[in-house]
Amino acid sequence: MDLRIFTEPQQGASYDTLLTVAKATEDLGFDAFFRSDHYLKMGEGDGLPGPTDAWITLAGLARETKRIRLGTLMTAATFRLPGVLAIQVAQVDQMSGGRVELGLGAGWFEEEHQAYGIPFPKEKFARLEEQLEIVTGLWATEPGDTFDFHGEHYDLTKSPALPKPAQDKIPVLIGGHGAKRTPRLTARYADEFNLPFGSVEDSEKQFGRVRAAAQEAGRAADAITFSNALVVCVGKDDQEVARRAAAIGREVDELKENGLAGTPAEVVDKIGRYAAVGSRRVYLQVLDLDDLDHLELISAQVQSQLS
Repeated sequence: MDLRIFTEPQQGASYDTLLTVAKATEDLGFDAFFRSDHYLKMGEGDGLPGPTDAWITLAGLARETKRIRLGTLMTAATFRLPGVLAIQVAQVDQMSGGRVELGLGAGWFEEEHQAYGIPFPKEKFARLEEQLEIVTGLWATEPGDTFDFHGEHYDLTKSPALPKPAQDKIPVLIGGHGAKRTPRLTARYADEFNLPFGSVEDSEKQFGRVRAAAQEAGRAADAITFSNALVVCVGKDDQEVARRAAAIGREVDELKENGLAGTPAEVVDKIGRYAAVGSRRVYLQVLDLDDLDHLELISAQVQSQLS
């Protein structure tokens, strides 16, 4: 079971804070550092000092880290044109020496689009499907050849399809709770399927849908990595769990029900239940980015039991 650190910088984090967490992620033996792709805070809090751009952040981290994988859960297809996104991600992959992964989603948070003047189209899923075909098609085009695409939303003619990533194939992540279109897109384009903030029972059902879609598409289900994203709140005892829950404005019982919360033994047990239904990777949503002791505890007493 891989454990990855997953951050939500739109809630309030500078690049320096993210760099500190990413370096701790690497030093403590976690598999990867991922971040959301949002420009506006959600819920309570002031969001200060303001948003940071996902791919600019990852470009910086690519030069400051050596081992960990770097990526997004999820880049919003509404934020970037697909040709530009393919260039950005390929460049960051080169900068990292081939450690980048692209999570790509349709985009959903209308308020952030309104706040920063980003168009919020009514039909987002069809745009996502075209973006997936374009981005993966550009990367797969042989050097010297050109790439063409003529869709309903995007039109590319004689693209040189450059630059190329450092990796032969950048892993693509698709996620969500959709029962039909999401599994179909996963079967066609994704190396990993991620279910965000779902129960063990939800995971089992959705993983099953993805496996069925893969089989229908003539693809082996074991070619897809199944993963979960869950908020994490671990303490060495009940008092420490309660303190960490309060620091992120959550209730302990709710976190235990909907996330990974409790003592290390409790969290290891719950991760085991996700593993039993096919999850092989967990993105730990860390909401208090100043609490590096939290990461140290998870590394020493949770990750060590899963290795």
